[in-house]
Amino acid sequence: MTQTPLTIGVLGAGRVGTAVARQAVRAGHTVKIATAKPAADIALLTEVIVPGATAVDREDLRGADLIVLAVPLHKYRSIDTAVLRDRVVIDTMNYWAPVDGFMDEFETGTSTSEVIAEFLGGARVVKTLNHIGYGDLEIDSYPAGDPQRRALAVAGDDAAAKALVQDFVDSLGYDAVDAGPLAAGRAFENGTEIFNGRHDATRMQELLSECSRVLANA
Repeated sequence: MTQTPLTIGVLGAGRVGTAVARQAVRAGHTVKIATAKPAADIALLTEVIVPGATAVDREDLRGADLIVLAVPLHKYRSIDTAVLRDRVVIDTMNYWAPVDGFMDEFETGTSTSEVIAEFLGGARVVKTLNHIGYGDLEIDSYPAGDPQRRALAVAGDDAAAKALVQDFVDSLGYDAVDAGPLAAGRAFENGTEIFNGRHDATRMQELLSECSRVLANA
């Protein structure tokens, strides 16, 4: 588990964002939740659905150690990029055309998180928490070393940002497996074996290695 509790910002108060927030509160982190609405508009929702977290205005997320981006992917262009500039940002979003609509930028074979990182500009984007169901996140966690512990892949181009996120994932009760650069996030997007299954750290590393070889030979 992370030795020093972090301040976690969550942008988005849907099922994914609130599940991550609850698990982060359980892990001992300070959690702040924001949406496009003023903090006063989501204060009661936050108090009821995520006890222990605080509702804040988007601008107040700037001081967080890391920010979890948990909005519907088709709304990504509405994100205030200034709030995320220079921050460590976890991209939890997934592209699924039947839900998001057909979006050309996500049909190129590039990792969705690379598209998001380009849009956000100066944010230090790390991809993870997208390949576990919001319901599973709260019930499938185990202490470090437990043989039942599930692994989650973590991809990013900023080594320090990725290390911070790996510690955070560990604190939530999961083995964080380094997938490599942000482009490697393709290995655990919607429809992949990693996305569709539950894997321990050994199997996760095997699957990531297999995907890396396939992409290298493509």
